[in-house]
Formats: sequence, structure tokens, C-alpha cells
Amino acid sequence: MLLLVAAVLLAVVAAPVRAEAGPAFTNPLNSSGPDPYMTWYNGNYYLMTTPWSGPLTMRKAPTIAQLKTTTPTAVFSAHAAGRDRNVWAPEFHLLNGPNGQRWYIYYSAGNGDIEGQRVHVLESAGLDPMGPYTYKGMVFGSNNWWGIDGSVVTINNQLYFMWSGVPTVLWRDSDPHIYLVAMSNPWTVTGARTAISEPILDWERQGTPMNEGPVAIQHGGRTFITYSASACQGPDYKIGQLTYTGGAVLSASSWVKKSTPIFQRNDAAGVYGPAHHGFFKSPDGTEDWIVYHANASASDGCGSTRTTRIQRISWNADGTPNLGVPVATGTVLAPPSGEPAGPAVTTWRLQSSNFPDRYVRHADYDVRIDPNVSPAADSQWKVVPGLTGGTGYVSLESTNFPGYFLRHSNYDFSLVRNDGSAAFAADATFRQVAGLADAAGVSFQSYSHPDRYIRHYNYLLRLDPISTATARADATFRLVA
Repeated sequence: MLLLVAAVLLAVVAAPVRAEAGPAFTNPLNSSGPDPYMTWYNGNYYLMTTPWSGPLTMRKAPTIAQLKTTTPTAVFSAHAAGRDRNVWAPEFHLLNGPNGQRWYIYYSAGNGDIEGQRVHVLESAGLDPMGPYTYKGMVFGSNNWWGIDGSVVTINNQLYFMWSGVPTVLWRDSDPHIYLVAMSNPWTVTGARTAISEPILDWERQGTPMNEGPVAIQHGGRTFITYSASACQGPDYKIGQLTYTGGAVLSASSWVKKSTPIFQRNDAAGVYGPAHHGFFKSPDGTEDWIVYHANASASDGCGSTRTTRIQRISWNADGTPNLGVPVATGTVLAPPSGEPAGPAVTTWRLQSSNFPDRYVRHADYDVRIDPNVSPAADSQWKVVPGLTGGTGYVSLESTNFPGYFLRHSNYDFSLVRNDGSAAFAADATFRQVAGLADAAGVSFQSYSHPDRYIRHYNYLLRLDPISTATARADATFRLVA
């Protein structure tokens, strides 16, 4: 079984990896990341997700592998009363405004009542996506339109705003539609709005009839708007597609809805509710990628269990986007084309301090210390930045089973594939400290149980409190190449 899994993983890596590419990676990108939006700009990826409350935050890193371990940075926190609750779905776009090119963040917020949700906009002081930002206002101006999930698209040199709204003032009076309206500048709409999609098809009405989260993707001179459909609370949250066919942009007849979804649950891969999303280009501009959120269980809902995932998309022969199928978490993926190589990750063996002929190794997913390990790769580990983030924390990833980490459960250790959950990240993260029995060695203090350390006992790895000289020796290792 191990050989079969290894062969599958190696095949996944070998097929798409290009020369001079950055490090391979696995989804998810975080332990919680609803409503993601992402771009590559001037040498770095930037990622935002729903914060619910408090400051809007952004992650920045030159590689996907590093983005996974980067701590979010607050970019705006001056939420006045009435727009300080239900802070959802931030997107950021580089647009031409009255002051030249600036970054604009569009986000949904209100007073805590769903009926109070509106879309707000911030403007950067310069060309740094991290800001600083100033509040420009509520996008709808004097129009008392309910709305969430705002985004923008430029068609025929005219900027348009799109969002999920309702025909009346109150959300509860109607099913959310996708709306489009012209803009006179990046923070001001002008003229009448047009509903270009409403949830009328069966697959858009599972759980709750819903059209939301519209984003544009343009290719070969054509414009497509993709959107999320059905209830985010269930596993059937999915992505639909609208195609602009020419003519008046603000005429509903200029937009044709595809009769079937283009991205949806993949039960075989354990992916549920894959929808709210955005698109970004690879660093060299040759590839298109989707960033989206999904759940790992059909019973997960519309909350913090959703994690951020990315994967490459392609284009059909007729010029329409092909999003493929959502891949399982833990699948090893080649990074976007043109990504810098990033810092090297050193592979180590963990040699027991008091049994120097033995090394930490996995065998049938169990973890122990053994002599004469064969194959040697079973005892080789990548010491990577801790999955929870934070200075001084590390995680131990198998070299021959990428995406599989040393994790404790009930104080016992095994080799487990990263499922992207916060619990997994905590149980697979350790503070690397000076060896408890020998300062020249290392010991690993548990992140989730800081009174306990990795130690061997009867040759098996355990997570134990350390109070004796024997235990300190059992909890001390040497990192050898």
C-alpha cells in the first residue's frame, strides 16, 4: 500500500513540474480561509480572505509554499459603526482612478443584521497592495441597494461593478441575483443597474436559491463572469458561468448562462462546496489559476471550516474556461509557472541521542526509532515552517510522502496527510528548542500541548511531559544530513 501511494504521489509531482520552478505545494493554503481572493504582483503573491470582524488582513509571499506559512498582516481596521460587522469577501484590484493607478479593496460589511450588508471600498495611498488604505465610501452611494460580494470588470474601456443583490431593498424578499452597473470612478456607481442572472436552474437552488460571488475572467478577447450558486451552508455550493455575447453590456440579453455548473463537489476527493473564488495569472503570465474555498466534509457549513485552495485551469476548444475538478487536499502540485525557486528546504534525519544507531522513521504510517532503516527515505524529513505559523515553530514533513506530516493524536504519533484543518496544523506543529539532555541536539515541544515533548518510549514515538533524566534523553535528537 505504501509503495502504491508513493507511486501515485510521485506521478502527480513528476508530470507537471517544470524546470526552474518554485517548490511544489499541497492544498489547502491555510487552516481557515473563506471567500479568498488572490493575485501576483511585482514579485509576490497577495491573498485576502473573510475576516468576519476586526481588521482586513493580507498575506504576502514570493512562493505558494511560503504563502502557506506567512502570518496575515492587518491592512485596514478603521471600521466605523454600521460597517464593522459581518466583514466578508474582500477583493483587491489595481485600477486607474483620479489619482492614477491605485489598489482598491471591495468588501461587504454592515451592522450585524443581514439586511444591513452593503459593499464598501478602500483606496491605497500608492502602488503597494499592503496599503496604507483610506475609506472611500459605500459603493452604491445614495442607492439603497442591498449587496454583498462586490467585484469589477472592464469591458470596452468602461469599468463596471458587479455584485450579489436583490430586486427590492430587503434581502429576505427575494433570491439574490447577479447585478451589473457602470462606474464613473473606482468607488462610484452611475446609472441604473441590470440583473444579468438569477437562481432559476435546479442546481442553483440547492439548500437556498442563490447567485453570489461574481468575478470576471477574460481570455481571447472574450469576457466571462463566473459566480457561486446554491447555499454556501451545504456541500452543493458550486460555480456557474455567464458569457458576454456582445452588444449592450447592461442588457441582460447580452449575457448567456451555461445550463450546467462548471465546478462542483468532488466526493471521491473529499472536496465539498467548492465555490466562492477568484482568478489570477502565474508569475510569468502564461497560466491561469483559480483560488477558491471548500470544505473537507459534506456536513461542514458556511463558516471557518472552509479553507483556501488553488489549482491551474485551462481553456476549452471553444474558448470557454475549463476549471477542471477540485483536487484532494494533500495532492502535490507544481507551482505556477515562473515562480521563483524560493529558499531551499533541507532534508534531515532525526537521530536518537541515547540510541545513536536509531533514527525516527515511518513504517505503515506508524512512527518509531529504528536502526538500519530501509528505504532510507522513510527516515528523511523536511523541517518546514510550522503549519500554524509563528517564529520558532516547525513541522516535520515526510520526504517520500509529500503532504504527510508527523502528527500526534491521543499522545501517539503517526504519519498523516495534511487535511488543512486547524486541529491538524496544531497537532503537527512544534517549537524546536535546544536538546533537553544535550544543548547540541534538539527537542520538539508540542504547540497544542506545550507541557509535552516528542520522545521515544519502547522505540515508539510519544508526546509526553518530561520530568526525568531518562525522559530528557528520550526527547533529545540530533539533526543529521
